[in-house]
Amino acid sequence: MATEIKAHITGTIWKIKAAVGDSIDEGDTLIIIESMKMEMPIEAQDPGTVKEVRCREGQPVTEGDVLMVIDD
Repeated sequence: MATEIKAHITGTIWKIKAAVGDSIDEGDTLIIIESMKMEMPIEAQDPGTVKEVRCREGQPVTEGDVLMVIDD
């Protein structure tokens, strides 16, 4: 089953730390969003494999945007 990783805040993608095909564990940092001069990590809630990356570094995002898809 696929899990969508969504932006939890409006900001800019500062760093993407996982790529398609990477195995991830619960708690791994996947993406870092910069908002109001603060870096906010988005962490994996469950283990899996990165299926899609739907954002790029420097891209502005809005809360709720799908940034990545993880396969269990």
